[in-house]
Amino acid sequence: MQIRQPIRNIQDFLLSTYFADGLRITIGVLLPSLIFAQFSLLKYGMTLSLGALCVSVVDSPGPMVHRRNAMLITTALIFTFSIITGLTNKNHYFIGFLLAVSSFVFSMFYIYGIRAASVGTAVLLIMVLSIDDIRPWQEVLLHAALVLAGSLWYTGLSYFVYRLRPFRLVQQSLSDSILEVAEFLREKAKFYHQNNNYDKTYSELLQLQVSVHEKQDAVRELLFRTREIVRDSTPEGRFLLLVFVDMVDLFEQVMSTYYNYQQLHDQFDKAGILSDYEMAIKRISYALDDIAFALKSGGIPVISKRLLIEIERLKIKINHLEKNNQNQEYNTLGIIALKNIEVNIENILARVKTIFSYFKIRNSKDIRKAEVDTEKFITRQKFDFNLFTENLTYTSSTFRHSLRVTVVMLLGFIVAQILDFSHSYWILLTILVISKPGFSLTKERNYQRLIGTTVGAFIGMGVITYIHDRNTLFVILLFCMIGCYSFQRKNYVVSVLFMTPYILILFDFLGMGSIALARERIYDTFIGSGIALLASYSLFPTWEHEKLKEAMVDMLKANKAYYEQVIKLYFEKNYNRTEYKLARKEVYVSTANLASLFQRMFSEPKSKQLFIKEVHQFTALSHLLSSYVATLSLYNKEHQFIFESFETLKPIANNTNYLLDASIDNLEQGKEAIENVPLIRLNDNGVAIKKGEDLVPEQFDLIQKVAYDIYKLSVKIRL
Repeated sequence: MQIRQPIRNIQDFLLSTYFADGLRITIGVLLPSLIFAQFSLLKYGMTLSLGALCVSVVDSPGPMVHRRNAMLITTALIFTFSIITGLTNKNHYFIGFLLAVSSFVFSMFYIYGIRAASVGTAVLLIMVLSIDDIRPWQEVLLHAALVLAGSLWYTGLSYFVYRLRPFRLVQQSLSDSILEVAEFLREKAKFYHQNNNYDKTYSELLQLQVSVHEKQDAVRELLFRTREIVRDSTPEGRFLLLVFVDMVDLFEQVMSTYYNYQQLHDQFDKAGILSDYEMAIKRISYALDDIAFALKSGGIPVISKRLLIEIERLKIKINHLEKNNQNQEYNTLGIIALKNIEVNIENILARVKTIFSYFKIRNSKDIRKAEVDTEKFITRQKFDFNLFTENLTYTSSTFRHSLRVTVVMLLGFIVAQILDFSHSYWILLTILVISKPGFSLTKERNYQRLIGTTVGAFIGMGVITYIHDRNTLFVILLFCMIGCYSFQRKNYVVSVLFMTPYILILFDFLGMGSIALARERIYDTFIGSGIALLASYSLFPTWEHEKLKEAMVDMLKANKAYYEQVIKLYFEKNYNRTEYKLARKEVYVSTANLASLFQRMFSEPKSKQLFIKEVHQFTALSHLLSSYVATLSLYNKEHQFIFESFETLKPIANNTNYLLDASIDNLEQGKEAIENVPLIRLNDNGVAIKKGEDLVPEQFDLIQKVAYDIYKLSVKIRL
């Protein structure tokens, strides 16, 4: 078995968006202080660095136009609030009121998306850091001007880095999304492993599907909103678009291979052929790893001969098994299933080979254009005031979150004033970064913050106590800064673990470092964490079960729309490829939303985990339904079949749609009884086929049966 070498893992990380972000933010934040320190003006340099740090909060991966606009808006807001806070912080009552109002308004920014929410976080960050910083009004204006200069410096740096290599972020993001698909394949390969825990593997697959969707959606936003790519003006832009389109199609093929694996093991474990399937799938995943690495490194991947040998060996084995099955030792349907899985693996391999071939013509002007209607695949976010006012109601989870943040920030401010620690703003900072719209997210971030801060504080104390050489300390500071900013999106625990020593060493450089400082940081973190967690449980709480009905209905509607597009392949001559891909995308979106919501429910108190067993079944059946629909789609495009009496299948297709509509009605209206909804049988409908002779009618029948199971389940779930 091939294992990805540690050296490759390190290279992958160093070439990733995470490390690139860490390096850019570190340079942006550290450089002003270093330069000004040479002229004994470290105090001014630190203020410039503060402005750069606040703006870096909104500089997350995405289309450059969005990043630039967000950074400029943040620059204007932090400049304004730096002045307002600095001029009014002598009056504790007024600053408390200002903090409360600002906390509410900027927390409401969540309704406009994650980037808008981070703009609000950056403004609250500058307020929190300025609350205890009392100085004359002339110095307040100078301080605000330096914050403004630091903000503009970082914005300029970020834009310059982007213009230097405009395709770099897309390459890195596309590479990350391919690595996730490779992980999905490796997890799926476990189904062919003897004595596998199916429930655990299935649960892992759902989580990976969420991750694949998030990564693909990020790439889609970058690709379709980057002007150089949309205009198809460069070979690199066309190349990246081709790779992405083929990877989305490849993922659909991976999704479609869903069988009764327990039955396969019962039949074929003694033949020993399933381990060959497992290895073949893993080899394909390693080929995807090579593609992902080549995207980031600029190399040309070479397809492994071992992979081709493995697939050829699998074909020989399955043919041998079929020829030697004279005594009907193995079930015919089982062998047909194995042959179909093998055909699907070959089709996946063919698509992988196609992607490999793109690298050879990567810089050629002759590279073809991918046919994608980019406008239809991107979501426009409107920043209108009406959306803000519409959410000023208790039924809005964002409104409740904003109320909660307002109360806890005010409470944190009061506690900080009472305790009068030297750095009591750490309490407010902790509350600010931990408070999330849902209980489960707040709880998760809480644990991560506590663990990272505690471990990081002990490491920081050790460094300050035993290392006194300033050059060595600076190197450690640099390392911790890069680590902190590189892991802030990848692994928050690790990010905080690096952040705490970095802050302690920084204060040591400023002549303020001591063991007492580390202890105070731990105390402040625990106080802030405790306030935030208690509030998320008891103060205007938002529970995941409140969103369940909407997520489940969206899942059913998306699956129905996807099914309707697929059956057009069979019942209509004209079919719109773009509409089909849009429907498929919506299935991935709704599956990811439902799966992540279901996982978050497990972090909540038992009393809030409503219909957990039924929701798990519903999630599993919905995933099964979309897998079967994907399989039906691929039968039409890539498999040979002899069945052509499609009109006789229309009643089954219509009944499937009826069952899905009935399920939606059940969930929305809360019906209590199962109505007498019939299942249309193949033979009853005049479809004369031998069992296993042709898989198209059986696939229509399978989809209908899953829809019927969902219908029966929809009556039990009353939300």
